[in-house]
Amino acid sequence: MASSQQQKQQIQNMLRLDTKQSKRSTMLLEQPVTRQRRDKVSLSAFAFLFAEMIRYTQNRVLGIQDLETKLNELGQRVGVRVFELTMSREKTVRRETRVLQMLVYINSVVWRALFDKPADSLERSTDNEDEYMITDNEPAILKYISVPKEMASFSPGAFISGIVEAIAACCQCPARVTSHVVPVDGLPVRTVILLKFDKDVMEREKRLEAGK
Repeated sequence: MASSQQQKQQIQNMLRLDTKQSKRSTMLLEQPVTRQRRDKVSLSAFAFLFAEMIRYTQNRVLGIQDLETKLNELGQRVGVRVFELTMSREKTVRRETRVLQMLVYINSVVWRALFDKPADSLERSTDNEDEYMITDNEPAILKYISVPKEMASFSPGAFISGIVEAIAACCQCPARVTSHVVPVDGLPVRTVILLKFDKDVMEREKRLEAGK
């Protein structure tokens, strides 16, 4: 008799817990997308998810280049949604179709939305006028990622480059975007996102500059 009552009590407690969880989930889903959320995903939780993404992808590719390509593709899916979200949240921001303004938008608005801080630098290549570099000295998503020596050429930042590539395409500035780990003293995971814009984009920029 006592065990039966205990079972009933356990079931009731579980139901109360499920009700609380469902209410919390409903409240989260009902929050307006245009409003900045104060609650954020913990870095350790995101790092665990990102590590699982890499492990899942690694088991389905043949080499490092394929792995980076797949991570880039995953990043592009996220990038489209980040673009839409920042456009709806940032009332003072409009879709930029000029290269420099678009890069500043990614360097500041997008980076802050993703990593809670702007990127560390934005530079133009001195060798090729169609290449720009966004540098993050300590990418948050790489904090708990360790690359084995046999995969030294692998850049987990390929996921970030995919996000940037998708946003550039959304701004009508298509580019080939790659990620490179360029360590310096004290910054072992310093990552450079290299954008090489399509020829048509650079020709459009020249026409617009000439028409000023």
